[in-house]
Amino acid sequence: MLSFSKGVFAQPKYEIRASWVTTLGGMDWPSHKASGPRGIELQKKEFCRILDQLKAANFNTVLLQTRLRGDVIYPSAIESFTESLTGHEGKDPGYDPLQFAIEECHRRGMEVHAWIVTIPIGNQRQVKLLGKESVVRKKPSLCKLYKGTWYLDPGNKGTDDYLAGIVREIVSKYDIDGVHFDYIRYPEHSATFPDAATYRKSHSKQDLAQWRRDNITRIVRRLYHETKALKPWVKVSSSPVGKYNDTQRYNSRGWNAYEIVYQDAKQWLSEGIHDALFPMMYFQGNNFYPFALDWQENKYERWIVPGLGIYFLHPRERDWQLNEIVRQIEFTRSIGTDGQAYFRNQFLLDNTKGLLDKLKEQFYAYPAVVPAMKWQDSIAPLPPSQPVFTPLTKGVQLKWKASESREKGGIYYRVYASNTYPVDIQKAENIIATRTDSTTYTFLPDFPWQEKAYWCITAVDRFGNESEALEMNIPVFDLLGKKKEKH
Repeated sequence: MLSFSKGVFAQPKYEIRASWVTTLGGMDWPSHKASGPRGIELQKKEFCRILDQLKAANFNTVLLQTRLRGDVIYPSAIESFTESLTGHEGKDPGYDPLQFAIEECHRRGMEVHAWIVTIPIGNQRQVKLLGKESVVRKKPSLCKLYKGTWYLDPGNKGTDDYLAGIVREIVSKYDIDGVHFDYIRYPEHSATFPDAATYRKSHSKQDLAQWRRDNITRIVRRLYHETKALKPWVKVSSSPVGKYNDTQRYNSRGWNAYEIVYQDAKQWLSEGIHDALFPMMYFQGNNFYPFALDWQENKYERWIVPGLGIYFLHPRERDWQLNEIVRQIEFTRSIGTDGQAYFRNQFLLDNTKGLLDKLKEQFYAYPAVVPAMKWQDSIAPLPPSQPVFTPLTKGVQLKWKASESREKGGIYYRVYASNTYPVDIQKAENIIATRTDSTTYTFLPDFPWQEKAYWCITAVDRFGNESEALEMNIPVFDLLGKKKEKH
Protein backbone atom coordinates (compact mmCIF):
# COMPACT_ATOMS: atom_id res chain seq x y z
CA MET A 1 0.00 0.00 0.00
CA LEU A 2 1.31 3.44 -0.91
CA SER A 3 2.06 5.82 1.92
CA PHE A 4 3.11 9.46 1.80
CA SER A 5 3.69 11.85 4.66
CA LYS A 6 1.85 15.15 4.90
CA GLY A 7 3.58 18.03 3.16
CA VAL A 8 6.06 15.88 1.20
CA PHE A 9 5.00 17.53 -2.06
CA ALA A 10 5.52 21.23 -2.69
CA GLN A 11 2.48 23.21 -3.73
CA PRO A 12 2.70 23.43 -7.54
CA LYS A 13 2.08 26.65 -9.42
CA TYR A 14 0.78 24.78 -12.46
CA GLU A 15 -1.96 22.27 -11.76
CA ILE A 16 -5.40 21.72 -13.25
CA ARG A 17 -7.93 21.42 -10.42
CA ALA A 18 -11.29 20.62 -11.93
CA SER A 19 -14.77 19.67 -10.80
CA TRP A 20 -17.54 18.17 -12.92
CA VAL A 21 -20.75 20.19 -12.35
CA THR A 22 -23.64 17.99 -13.47
CA THR A 23 -26.85 19.65 -14.70
CA LEU A 24 -28.66 16.43 -15.67
CA GLY A 25 -31.59 16.19 -13.29
CA GLY A 26 -30.11 19.14 -11.38
CA MET A 27 -27.77 16.69 -9.63
CA ASP A 28 -25.18 19.38 -8.90
CA TRP A 29 -27.05 22.42 -10.20
CA PRO A 30 -29.69 23.83 -10.36
CA SER A 31 -31.79 22.70 -7.40
CA HIS A 32 -34.36 25.45 -8.10
CA LYS A 33 -36.45 25.79 -11.26
CA ALA A 34 -36.38 29.02 -13.27
CA SER A 35 -40.16 29.42 -13.41
CA GLY A 36 -39.99 33.18 -12.99
CA PRO A 37 -37.78 36.02 -11.75
CA ARG A 38 -37.46 34.50 -8.27
CA GLY A 39 -36.41 31.13 -9.70
CA ILE A 40 -33.82 32.76 -11.97
CA GLU A 41 -32.39 34.64 -8.99
CA LEU A 42 -32.19 31.45 -6.92
CA GLN A 43 -30.43 29.58 -9.75
CA LYS A 44 -27.89 32.34 -10.18
CA LYS A 45 -27.21 32.68 -6.45
CA GLU A 46 -26.78 28.92 -6.10
CA PHE A 47 -24.29 28.82 -8.96
CA CYS A 48 -22.34 31.71 -7.45
CA ARG A 49 -22.22 29.90 -4.11
CA ILE A 50 -20.81 26.84 -5.86
CA LEU A 51 -18.12 28.94 -7.53
CA ASP A 52 -17.27 30.77 -4.32
CA GLN A 53 -16.76 27.44 -2.54
CA LEU A 54 -14.57 26.13 -5.36
CA LYS A 55 -12.59 29.37 -5.43
CA ALA A 56 -12.07 29.20 -1.66
CA ALA A 57 -10.57 25.73 -2.17
CA ASN A 58 -8.30 27.07 -4.96
CA PHE A 59 -9.94 25.18 -7.81
CA ASN A 60 -9.32 26.71 -11.23
CA THR A 61 -11.49 24.74 -13.70
CA VAL A 62 -15.22 24.07 -13.92
CA LEU A 63 -16.42 21.31 -16.26
CA LEU A 64 -20.01 22.47 -16.72
CA GLN A 65 -22.49 20.05 -18.29
CA THR A 66 -23.74 22.10 -21.25
CA ARG A 67 -25.26 19.41 -23.49
CA LEU A 68 -27.06 16.67 -21.58
CA ARG A 69 -29.08 14.14 -23.63
CA GLY A 70 -29.96 15.88 -26.86
CA ASP A 71 -30.81 19.07 -24.95
CA VAL A 72 -28.74 22.02 -23.73
CA ILE A 73 -28.46 24.79 -21.12
CA TYR A 74 -28.15 27.71 -23.57
CA PRO A 75 -30.40 29.15 -26.32
CA SER A 76 -29.59 26.96 -29.32
CA ALA A 77 -30.69 26.88 -32.94
CA ILE A 78 -30.05 23.11 -32.95
CA GLU A 79 -31.38 21.61 -29.69
CA SER A 80 -33.90 22.51 -26.99
CA PHE A 81 -33.45 23.81 -23.47
CA THR A 82 -33.15 20.99 -20.94
CA GLU A 83 -35.95 20.32 -18.50
CA SER A 84 -33.56 20.58 -15.55
CA LEU A 85 -33.62 24.38 -15.86
CA THR A 86 -37.39 24.93 -15.69
CA GLY A 87 -38.98 21.52 -15.14
CA HIS A 88 -40.17 21.45 -18.77
CA GLU A 89 -38.26 20.33 -21.85
CA GLY A 90 -37.75 23.16 -24.31
CA LYS A 91 -38.91 25.95 -22.01
CA ASP A 92 -36.78 29.08 -22.04
CA PRO A 93 -35.49 29.76 -18.49
CA GLY A 94 -35.54 33.51 -19.11
CA TYR A 95 -31.76 33.96 -19.15
CA ASP A 96 -28.69 32.33 -20.69
CA PRO A 97 -27.19 29.98 -18.05
CA LEU A 98 -24.04 29.30 -20.06
CA GLN A 99 -23.26 32.98 -20.57
CA PHE A 100 -23.91 33.65 -16.91
CA ALA A 101 -21.61 30.79 -15.89
CA ILE A 102 -18.79 32.02 -18.11
CA GLU A 103 -18.97 35.55 -16.73
CA GLU A 104 -19.03 34.37 -13.12
CA CYS A 105 -16.19 31.87 -13.60
CA HIS A 106 -13.97 34.45 -15.29
CA ARG A 107 -14.78 37.00 -12.60
CA ARG A 108 -13.27 34.57 -10.10
CA GLY A 109 -10.27 33.74 -12.27
CA MET A 110 -11.56 30.25 -13.10
CA GLU A 111 -11.77 28.49 -16.46
CA VAL A 112 -15.06 27.03 -17.65
CA HIS A 113 -15.21 24.15 -20.12
CA ALA A 114 -18.43 23.21 -21.90
CA TRP A 115 -19.01 19.55 -20.99
CA ILE A 116 -20.81 17.97 -23.94
CA VAL A 117 -22.39 14.52 -23.77
CA THR A 118 -21.87 13.40 -27.36
CA ILE A 119 -23.22 10.00 -28.46
CA PRO A 120 -26.16 9.25 -26.05
CA ILE A 121 -29.26 11.33 -26.84
CA GLY A 122 -31.69 10.15 -24.19
CA ASN A 123 -33.80 7.28 -22.96
CA GLN A 124 -37.34 6.71 -24.17
CA ARG A 125 -38.81 9.12 -21.62
CA GLN A 126 -36.39 11.94 -22.49
CA VAL A 127 -36.93 11.56 -26.23
CA LYS A 128 -40.71 11.50 -25.75
CA LEU A 129 -40.58 14.72 -23.71
CA LEU A 130 -38.56 16.43 -26.44
CA GLY A 131 -41.15 15.32 -29.02
CA LYS A 132 -40.68 16.77 -32.48
CA GLU A 133 -37.64 18.71 -31.21
CA SER A 134 -35.71 15.53 -30.39
CA VAL A 135 -32.74 14.44 -32.49
CA VAL A 136 -34.62 11.18 -33.08
CA ARG A 137 -37.45 13.06 -34.81
CA LYS A 138 -35.27 15.61 -36.58
CA LYS A 139 -32.45 13.31 -37.72
CA PRO A 140 -33.86 9.75 -37.58
CA SER A 141 -31.21 8.38 -39.95
CA LEU A 142 -28.50 9.23 -37.43
CA CYS A 143 -30.13 7.52 -34.44
CA LYS A 144 -30.08 3.98 -33.06
CA LEU A 145 -32.15 2.55 -30.21
CA TYR A 146 -30.15 0.16 -28.04
CA LYS A 147 -31.31 -1.37 -24.77
CA GLY A 148 -33.87 1.35 -24.15
CA THR A 149 -31.57 4.30 -24.91
CA TRP A 150 -31.13 6.30 -28.09
CA TYR A 151 -27.65 6.97 -29.50
CA LEU A 152 -26.18 8.77 -32.43
CA ASP A 153 -24.61 6.24 -34.78
CA PRO A 154 -20.84 6.85 -34.82
CA GLY A 155 -20.54 4.92 -38.10
CA ASN A 156 -22.78 7.42 -39.90
CA LYS A 157 -20.71 10.38 -41.06
CA GLY A 158 -23.77 12.57 -40.62
CA THR A 159 -23.09 12.24 -36.88
CA ASP A 160 -19.84 14.14 -37.41
CA ASP A 161 -21.73 16.98 -39.08
CA TYR A 162 -24.40 17.10 -36.39
CA LEU A 163 -21.97 17.21 -33.46
CA ALA A 164 -19.72 19.65 -35.30
CA GLY A 165 -22.69 22.00 -35.61
CA ILE A 166 -23.21 21.93 -31.84
CA VAL A 167 -19.52 22.56 -31.18
CA ARG A 168 -19.42 25.42 -33.70
CA GLU A 169 -22.45 27.00 -32.10
CA ILE A 170 -20.96 26.90 -28.59
CA VAL A 171 -17.40 27.90 -29.52
CA SER A 172 -18.41 30.73 -31.84
CA LYS A 173 -21.06 32.23 -29.52
CA TYR A 174 -19.36 31.88 -26.15
CA ASP A 175 -16.06 32.85 -24.55
CA ILE A 176 -15.45 29.39 -23.14
CA ASP A 177 -12.01 28.10 -22.23
CA GLY A 178 -12.57 24.52 -23.36
CA VAL A 179 -14.90 21.92 -24.81
CA HIS A 180 -15.02 18.63 -22.94
CA PHE A 181 -16.47 15.52 -24.59
CA ASP A 182 -18.18 12.87 -22.51
CA TYR A 183 -19.51 9.49 -23.73
CA ILE A 184 -17.57 9.91 -26.96
CA ARG A 185 -17.68 6.17 -27.37
CA TYR A 186 -19.94 3.24 -28.10
CA PRO A 187 -22.29 2.10 -25.32
CA GLU A 188 -21.18 -0.51 -22.83
CA HIS A 189 -21.69 -4.18 -23.77
CA SER A 190 -22.23 -3.13 -27.38
CA ALA A 191 -21.69 -6.48 -29.13
CA THR A 192 -25.23 -6.23 -30.52
CA PHE A 193 -25.29 -2.48 -31.12
CA PRO A 194 -27.45 -2.12 -34.27
CA ASP A 195 -24.85 -0.79 -36.69
CA ALA A 196 -24.48 -3.84 -38.93
CA ALA A 197 -26.12 -2.06 -41.87
CA THR A 198 -23.89 0.99 -41.40
CA TYR A 199 -20.85 -1.28 -41.31
CA ARG A 200 -21.87 -3.00 -44.56
CA LYS A 201 -22.50 0.30 -46.33
CA SER A 202 -19.08 1.58 -45.30
CA HIS A 203 -17.32 -1.17 -47.31
CA SER A 204 -14.62 -1.02 -44.67
CA LYS A 205 -11.65 -3.37 -44.88
CA GLN A 206 -11.23 -3.14 -41.11
CA ASP A 207 -12.80 -5.64 -38.73
CA LEU A 208 -15.84 -4.39 -36.82
CA ALA A 209 -13.89 -3.46 -33.66
CA GLN A 210 -11.27 -1.40 -35.51
CA TRP A 211 -13.94 0.19 -37.70
CA ARG A 212 -15.75 1.33 -34.58
CA ARG A 213 -12.56 2.75 -33.07
CA ASP A 214 -11.86 4.56 -36.33
CA ASN A 215 -15.37 6.02 -36.29
CA ILE A 216 -14.90 7.52 -32.82
CA THR A 217 -11.45 8.85 -33.75
CA ARG A 218 -12.88 10.37 -36.95
CA ILE A 219 -15.49 12.26 -34.90
CA VAL A 220 -12.86 13.42 -32.39
CA ARG A 221 -10.65 14.64 -35.22
CA ARG A 222 -13.49 16.61 -36.80
CA LEU A 223 -14.52 18.25 -33.52
CA TYR A 224 -10.93 19.15 -32.65
CA HIS A 225 -10.30 20.84 -35.98
CA GLU A 226 -13.68 22.62 -35.92
CA THR A 227 -12.80 24.06 -32.52
CA LYS A 228 -9.27 25.12 -33.39
CA ALA A 229 -10.34 26.73 -36.68
CA LEU A 230 -12.64 29.03 -34.71
CA LYS A 231 -10.61 29.68 -31.55
CA PRO A 232 -7.26 27.89 -31.32
CA TRP A 233 -6.92 28.75 -27.61
CA VAL A 234 -10.03 26.74 -26.67
CA LYS A 235 -8.90 23.49 -25.06
CA VAL A 236 -10.29 20.20 -26.39
CA SER A 237 -10.55 17.31 -23.94
CA SER A 238 -12.61 14.24 -23.11
CA SER A 239 -13.24 11.81 -20.28
CA PRO A 240 -12.45 8.31 -21.57
CA VAL A 241 -12.94 5.13 -19.60
CA GLY A 242 -10.25 5.14 -16.90
CA LYS A 243 -8.28 2.14 -18.15
CA TYR A 244 -6.96 2.43 -21.69
CA ASN A 245 -6.30 -1.30 -22.11
CA ASP A 246 -4.55 -4.16 -20.35
CA THR A 247 -1.03 -3.19 -19.28
CA GLN A 248 2.08 -5.23 -18.58
CA ARG A 249 1.67 -4.26 -14.93
CA TYR A 250 -1.98 -5.18 -14.50
CA ASN A 251 -5.01 -6.56 -16.31
CA SER A 252 -8.00 -4.28 -16.94
CA ARG A 253 -10.38 -7.09 -15.89
CA GLY A 254 -12.58 -6.75 -18.93
CA TRP A 255 -13.27 -3.03 -18.59
CA ASN A 256 -11.22 -0.66 -20.73
CA ALA A 257 -11.54 2.10 -23.29
CA TYR A 258 -9.86 0.42 -26.26
CA GLU A 259 -11.50 -3.00 -26.43
CA ILE A 260 -14.86 -2.51 -24.72
CA VAL A 261 -16.16 0.92 -25.82
CA TYR A 262 -13.82 1.53 -28.80
CA GLN A 263 -12.03 4.64 -27.54
CA ASP A 264 -8.48 4.82 -28.85
CA ALA A 265 -7.68 7.76 -26.59
CA LYS A 266 -3.91 7.33 -26.84
CA GLN A 267 -4.26 7.70 -30.60
CA TRP A 268 -6.00 11.05 -30.05
CA LEU A 269 -3.02 12.26 -28.04
CA SER A 270 -0.38 10.92 -30.42
CA GLU A 271 -2.16 12.41 -33.45
CA GLY A 272 -2.50 15.75 -31.67
CA ILE A 273 -6.31 15.92 -31.84
CA HIS A 274 -6.70 16.39 -28.09
CA ASP A 275 -5.20 18.83 -25.63
CA ALA A 276 -6.08 16.89 -22.49
CA LEU A 277 -7.61 13.69 -21.18
CA PHE A 278 -9.60 13.46 -17.96
CA PRO A 279 -9.79 9.63 -17.71
CA MET A 280 -12.55 8.42 -15.39
CA MET A 281 -10.37 6.58 -12.90
CA TYR A 282 -13.07 5.66 -10.41
CA PHE A 283 -11.17 2.70 -8.99
CA GLN A 284 -9.12 1.64 -5.97
CA GLY A 285 -5.72 0.05 -5.48
CA ASN A 286 -4.23 -1.83 -8.41
CA ASN A 287 -7.20 -0.85 -10.54
CA PHE A 288 -6.03 2.77 -10.19
CA TYR A 289 -2.25 3.14 -9.85
CA PRO A 290 -0.94 1.06 -12.80
CA PHE A 291 -3.47 2.65 -15.15
CA ALA A 292 -2.74 6.21 -13.98
CA LEU A 293 0.93 5.51 -14.67
CA ASP A 294 0.04 4.08 -18.09
CA TRP A 295 -1.76 7.29 -19.09
CA GLN A 296 1.11 9.41 -17.84
CA GLU A 297 3.73 7.39 -19.71
CA ASN A 298 1.80 7.76 -22.97
CA LYS A 299 0.68 11.40 -22.84
CA TYR A 300 2.60 12.64 -25.92
CA GLU A 301 3.33 15.95 -24.17
CA ARG A 302 -0.36 16.74 -23.72
CA TRP A 303 -2.19 16.85 -20.38
CA ILE A 304 -3.38 13.93 -18.27
CA VAL A 305 -5.78 14.88 -15.47
CA PRO A 306 -7.06 11.76 -13.68
CA GLY A 307 -10.72 11.91 -12.73
CA LEU A 308 -11.21 10.75 -9.14
CA GLY A 309 -14.44 8.99 -8.16
CA ILE A 310 -15.11 10.85 -4.94
CA TYR A 311 -18.78 9.87 -4.96
CA PHE A 312 -17.61 6.45 -3.77
CA LEU A 313 -16.70 8.06 -0.46
CA HIS A 314 -20.39 8.38 0.36
CA PRO A 315 -21.79 5.70 2.68
CA ARG A 316 -24.67 5.07 0.26
CA GLU A 317 -22.20 4.41 -2.53
CA ARG A 318 -19.14 2.29 -1.64
CA ASP A 319 -18.16 4.00 1.60
CA TRP A 320 -14.50 4.41 0.64
CA GLN A 321 -12.19 5.79 3.28
CA LEU A 322 -10.82 9.30 2.71
CA ASN A 323 -7.27 7.93 2.62
CA GLU A 324 -8.07 6.21 -0.67
CA ILE A 325 -8.55 9.57 -2.41
CA VAL A 326 -5.64 11.12 -0.48
CA ARG A 327 -3.29 8.42 -1.77
CA GLN A 328 -4.57 8.92 -5.31
CA ILE A 329 -3.88 12.66 -5.19
CA GLU A 330 -0.41 12.05 -3.76
CA PHE A 331 0.34 9.43 -6.38
CA THR A 332 -0.81 11.55 -9.32
CA ARG A 333 1.40 14.38 -8.12
CA SER A 334 4.35 12.06 -7.59
CA ILE A 335 4.24 10.76 -11.18
CA GLY A 336 3.75 14.25 -12.64
CA THR A 337 0.20 14.26 -13.98
CA ASP A 338 -1.19 17.69 -14.81
CA GLY A 339 -3.77 17.84 -12.05
CA GLN A 340 -6.88 16.15 -10.70
CA ALA A 341 -10.61 16.29 -11.46
CA TYR A 342 -13.43 15.31 -9.12
CA PHE A 343 -16.70 13.55 -9.87
CA ARG A 344 -18.89 14.97 -8.84
CA ASN A 345 -19.27 18.48 -7.47
CA GLN A 346 -21.90 17.81 -4.79
CA PHE A 347 -19.73 15.20 -3.08
CA LEU A 348 -16.84 17.65 -3.14
CA LEU A 349 -18.69 20.65 -1.71
CA ASP A 350 -20.60 18.51 0.81
CA ASN A 351 -17.15 17.82 2.29
CA THR A 352 -17.79 14.09 2.11
CA LYS A 353 -15.58 12.30 4.67
CA GLY A 354 -13.75 15.65 5.18
CA LEU A 355 -12.36 15.74 1.61
CA LEU A 356 -12.86 19.47 1.03
CA ASP A 357 -11.16 20.30 4.31
CA LYS A 358 -8.25 18.06 3.38
CA LEU A 359 -7.84 19.77 0.02
CA LYS A 360 -7.94 23.27 1.51
CA GLU A 361 -5.57 22.48 4.36
CA GLN A 362 -3.04 20.27 2.59
CA PHE A 363 -3.18 19.81 -1.16
CA TYR A 364 -4.70 23.06 -2.41
CA ALA A 365 -3.52 25.42 0.31
CA TYR A 366 -2.42 27.94 -2.34
CA PRO A 367 -3.79 28.89 -5.76
CA ALA A 368 -2.59 27.16 -8.91
CA VAL A 369 -2.96 28.08 -12.56
CA VAL A 370 -3.68 26.04 -15.68
CA PRO A 371 -0.44 25.37 -17.61
CA ALA A 372 0.21 26.91 -21.02
CA MET A 373 -0.69 25.02 -24.21
CA LYS A 374 2.85 25.24 -25.54
CA TRP A 375 2.06 22.93 -28.47
CA GLN A 376 -0.49 25.46 -29.71
CA ASP A 377 1.37 28.71 -28.98
CA SER A 378 4.50 29.28 -26.89
CA ILE A 379 5.17 33.01 -27.33
CA ALA A 380 4.61 35.08 -24.20
CA PRO A 381 2.88 38.45 -24.49
CA LEU A 382 4.61 41.72 -23.71
CA PRO A 383 4.44 42.70 -20.04
CA PRO A 384 2.25 45.54 -18.83
CA SER A 385 3.99 48.88 -18.12
CA GLN A 386 3.79 52.17 -16.18
CA PRO A 387 3.13 50.84 -12.69
CA VAL A 388 1.24 52.98 -10.17
CA PHE A 389 1.45 51.66 -6.60
CA THR A 390 -0.81 53.29 -4.01
CA PRO A 391 -0.73 52.16 -0.38
CA LEU A 392 -4.11 52.37 1.32
CA THR A 393 -4.87 52.57 5.02
CA LYS A 394 -5.65 48.89 4.71
CA GLY A 395 -4.33 47.24 1.57
CA VAL A 396 -3.03 48.57 -1.74
CA GLN A 397 -4.27 49.75 -5.11
CA LEU A 398 -2.37 48.83 -8.27
CA LYS A 399 -2.70 50.42 -11.71
CA TRP A 400 -0.80 49.75 -14.89
CA LYS A 401 -0.83 50.30 -18.64
CA ALA A 402 -2.15 47.36 -20.64
CA SER A 403 0.20 45.05 -22.47
CA GLU A 404 0.78 46.20 -26.03
CA SER A 405 0.42 42.64 -27.33
CA ARG A 406 -2.58 42.06 -29.57
CA GLU A 407 -3.25 38.41 -28.89
CA LYS A 408 -6.02 36.27 -30.32
CA GLY A 409 -8.60 35.93 -27.60
CA GLY A 410 -7.21 38.87 -25.68
CA ILE A 411 -5.02 39.37 -22.62
CA TYR A 412 -5.69 39.18 -18.91
CA TYR A 413 -3.45 39.85 -15.93
CA ARG A 414 -2.13 37.91 -12.95
CA VAL A 415 -1.27 39.51 -9.61
CA TYR A 416 1.53 38.40 -7.26
CA ALA A 417 2.86 39.62 -3.92
CA SER A 418 5.37 38.61 -1.27
CA ASN A 419 7.44 40.01 1.57
CA THR A 420 10.69 39.49 -0.34
CA TYR A 421 11.97 41.31 -3.41
CA PRO A 422 11.81 40.57 -6.27
CA VAL A 423 8.52 38.70 -6.09
CA ASP A 424 9.08 35.09 -7.18
CA ILE A 425 6.24 34.41 -9.63
CA GLN A 426 7.07 30.69 -9.73
CA LYS A 427 5.91 30.19 -6.15
CA ALA A 428 2.25 29.31 -5.76
CA GLU A 429 2.04 31.02 -2.39
CA ASN A 430 2.75 34.37 -4.06
CA ILE A 431 -0.30 34.24 -6.36
CA ILE A 432 -2.86 36.80 -5.24
CA ALA A 433 -5.20 36.79 -8.26
CA THR A 434 -5.06 34.25 -11.07
CA ARG A 435 -6.98 36.48 -13.46
CA THR A 436 -8.18 40.06 -13.72
CA ASP A 437 -9.37 41.59 -16.98
CA SER A 438 -8.93 45.12 -15.64
CA THR A 439 -5.78 47.25 -15.46
CA THR A 440 -6.63 48.23 -11.88
CA TYR A 441 -6.51 45.92 -8.89
CA THR A 442 -7.39 46.74 -5.29
CA PHE A 443 -6.36 44.45 -2.47
CA LEU A 444 -8.21 44.82 0.84
CA PRO A 445 -6.96 42.15 3.24
CA ASP A 446 -9.26 40.47 5.73
CA PHE A 447 -6.45 40.08 8.28
CA PRO A 448 -3.23 42.03 9.01
CA TRP A 449 -1.00 39.07 8.21
CA GLN A 450 -2.33 39.04 4.64
CA GLU A 451 -0.55 42.35 3.96
CA LYS A 452 2.39 41.98 1.56
CA ALA A 453 5.33 44.32 1.00
CA TYR A 454 6.11 43.81 -2.71
CA TRP A 455 3.81 43.42 -5.69
CA CYS A 456 4.06 42.58 -9.38
CA ILE A 457 1.81 42.03 -12.41
CA THR A 458 2.12 39.77 -15.46
CA ALA A 459 0.17 39.60 -18.73
CA VAL A 460 -1.24 36.22 -19.78
CA ASP A 461 -2.65 35.21 -23.16
CA ARG A 462 -5.49 32.75 -23.69
CA PHE A 463 -3.04 29.93 -24.40
CA GLY A 464 -1.63 30.43 -20.90
CA ASN A 465 1.68 32.03 -21.89
CA GLU A 466 2.81 34.50 -19.24
CA SER A 467 4.91 37.64 -19.67
CA GLU A 468 7.80 38.82 -17.58
CA ALA A 469 6.75 40.51 -14.36
CA LEU A 470 6.18 44.22 -13.97
CA GLU A 471 7.36 45.13 -10.48
CA MET A 472 4.90 47.54 -8.90
CA ASN A 473 7.16 48.80 -6.09
CA ILE A 474 10.91 48.59 -5.63
CA PRO A 475 12.98 48.79 -2.41
CA VAL A 476 15.61 51.54 -2.26
CA PHE A 477 17.91 52.81 0.51
CA ASP A 478 18.13 56.43 1.60
CA LEU A 479 21.39 58.13 2.58
CA LEU A 480 21.09 56.89 6.18
CA GLY A 481 20.85 53.31 4.99
CA LYS A 482 17.23 52.92 5.96
CA LYS A 483 15.03 50.99 3.59
CA LYS A 484 12.02 52.81 2.21
CA GLU A 485 9.65 52.21 -0.67
CA LYS A 486 9.96 53.83 -4.05
CA HIS A 487 6.45 54.10 -5.44
